[in-house]
Amino acid sequence: MKKVAIGSDHGGFELKEAVKKQLTSLGYQFIDFGCHNHEAVDYPDVAFLVGECVATHDDYVGIMIDGAGIGSGMTLNKIPGVRAAVCWDLSSVMNSRLHNNANVLSIGGQLLGQGLALQMTKTWLETVFEGGRHDKRVTKIMEIESRFIKRESR
Repeated sequence: MKKVAIGSDHGGFELKEAVKKQLTSLGYQFIDFGCHNHEAVDYPDVAFLVGECVATHDDYVGIMIDGAGIGSGMTLNKIPGVRAAVCWDLSSVMNSRLHNNANVLSIGGQLLGQGLALQMTKTWLETVFEGGRHDKRVTKIMEIESRFIKRESR
């Protein structure tokens, strides 16, 4: 996991820029899907691009930052193949990877201090899925998703 799709809306722009510096220092490659300044943008547009990248490239994970992280998380989880976790502390970050094998982290740029947010992203990137008893649960999540995809294609 050395490639990251990253994005933000205007509420997460400053934190995204700090996370990009962190990614570089940790040796990660990344694609920045925007936004690229403080001008207002709609988080679903950027979240979709981050999620689409993760869903179509097995070697990418995603980080999305909006004001609270909630709206982007909701958007991301509409994309088949994405397991986005809205996290607010180190415990939720670790659980999202260890037990849920989250492939996108969604956080709130207006809710978290930069120090905590950087610690959260580093921890999230470095935490590995435990598998075992959690594997069947993640499989069930993906099976539920596939039921709806099959229903839509009828």
